Amino acid sequence: MAEDVNLSSMQTVQGVVKWFDPTKGYGFIVSDEGGPDILLHINVLRNFGQSSIADGAVVQLVAHHTNRGVQAVEVLEIEPPKREDVPVLSDFADLDMSEVSAQPLEAARVKWFDKGKGFGFANIFGRTEDVFLHVEVLRQSGLADLQPGEALAMRVIEGKRGRMAVEVLAWEAAI
Repeated sequence: MAEDVNLSSMQTVQGVVKWFDPTKGYGFIVSDEGGPDILLHINVLRNFGQSSIADGAVVQLVAHHTNRGVQAVEVLEIEPPKREDVPVLSDFADLDMSEVSAQPLEAARVKWFDKGKGFGFANIFGRTEDVFLHVEVLRQSGLADLQPGEALAMRVIEGKRGRMAVEVLAWEAAI
């Protein structure tokens, strides 16, 4: 039986990701306005084009009150967690980040990613070499984990050990 959504209970909320577990398929947002934690289901996040979100990321979303609590129904915007203004990896120490942001976004698919190891690889469409993905690059981009076959948009540089992602975005950013 589908739950009726009371349109008057819908509200735009901003908050911070308390935690999100892609394996469990949900997590919680703490609203800037206080009140109960907001349930964020993975399907709502997938509708935004992501399969994970980093703890500490700032989220703007539409939520509604149900008899089981407050639930997100749509993600409107995600801002990566705040971080110190230091390079994420030593490979980035000599980079001019304004030049990096001028690089085109490239469409890619995740080959594999192991959150426990802290890295994985993706393939840019139309290219044969792998692109290295580090978990810290994901975190600074507002992501926490990736699934094999997941579509992404990436800015890629030639690092000390080969091609590597310096920014990872949801697929929709590339189209």
